[in-house]
Formats: sequence, C-alpha cells, structure tokens
Amino acid sequence: MIQGVFFDFDGTLADTAPDLAAATNQLLINEGRAPLPFESLRPFVSGGSPALIKIGFGLEPFGDEFERLKQLFLNIYAEISLVHTKLFPGIDACLTFLENNNIPWGIVTNKPEFLTTPILNAMQLDTRASSVICGDTYSVKKPDPFPLTEAARIAGVDAEQCIYVGDDLRDIQAAKGAQMISICAEWGYLAGQNPLDWAADYYVEESDRLLDKLKSIVE
Repeated sequence: MIQGVFFDFDGTLADTAPDLAAATNQLLINEGRAPLPFESLRPFVSGGSPALIKIGFGLEPFGDEFERLKQLFLNIYAEISLVHTKLFPGIDACLTFLENNNIPWGIVTNKPEFLTTPILNAMQLDTRASSVICGDTYSVKKPDPFPLTEAARIAGVDAEQCIYVGDDLRDIQAAKGAQMISICAEWGYLAGQNPLDWAADYYVEESDRLLDKLKSIVE
C-alpha cells in the first residue's frame, strides 16, 4: 500500500526553466556575452547553476571564476524566480488527489532553501507539503537517498511504501537507494539524456497524465 508520494521540484512539479534561463542570459549579458536560445538552456535547468554556468561559460564547477559567476547568477535568479514559474499542467490535480485520499506528499529538491522557500510560499505549497527537503538541508543531497528517507520519516511514512517522481538520473538513483517506487517525469528537463537508460519503475510522458499513473499505483 502506498503511504506517501514525493517529488523533485524543478522540472517535475514546477516549470522553473523560463526564469532560470532568463537569469543565465542576464548574467551572460552582464559579462559581455551573447544570450543563448531558451531551447539550448532548458535541458540543463535541473542541473542548477553549475550546469547553466557550464553551458553558458564553459566552466567546470570549481575555481574562483566559477564561484564568482555562481554567486552573481544566484543573486539575479533570486530577484526573478517568480516571474514565469508555475506548476506544470495537471500537477495541482495530483496534489489534490493525494490530499483527498489522505496520502502525504512532499518535495525533495537539490535547490537551496533560500531559493526554494519563496517559490513554495508564493505557490502556497509550503502549507500543503508534509515535508520539504532542500539541497542544503543536510550535508548530502540527491543522488544520495538520505534526503528521500528523511522526507518520508518527517511525513510519518515508510520510505519503502512511497513513490518518488523526478526528471533527472539522480532522482531515479535516489529513489532506488531509498527503496521507493520511481517515476520518471519525461515532461521535465532530462539534461539531454535518454531517460530509458535510467531504468525507472515507471515513465510518464506528460504532466497531465501523471494523475492517471498515480491512481493506477495507489488504488
């Protein structure tokens, strides 16, 4: 019996790509570089600032120059993170279904808390989620399974009786490590990878089809 459902945030629950891409392009412009097309940035959004800085500036995630650009990026993004961000189609219906069936749901993201909390507050998800684990909540983050098992513990459910939904390889790896059922959110950003290689338990192509999949597993 399914006791709880947990979600990645960027690219799974919420479409944050427009604002993250805008922050990347603003940083490029500020640094005297040409902006990049949205289509070339979107696949790398789930990788956060390291992936976006790499695609924009060709830098690996270490060194003084990377750290300088990362801080500038985070400052820009913090100012515009709520401009275009919204839940993917059908996601609110999924959350409502879980709530109506007394199934706790939560969020486990690698996004830092200072960026996550304002978005959750604005979307009024903070009061609905049974647990929220951010990338800096603990000393480890996904693909380590610990944040997922902690999210389940806080929600008062057994991790082995839960589902985790995500759009990145690290999400599926973390779910497997936590012994949760894994669902690959193919509507997400996918980082230019073939998600079939991840061996998730289930695959859902479009966000507005997730509810049917959850019902088929839960009911």
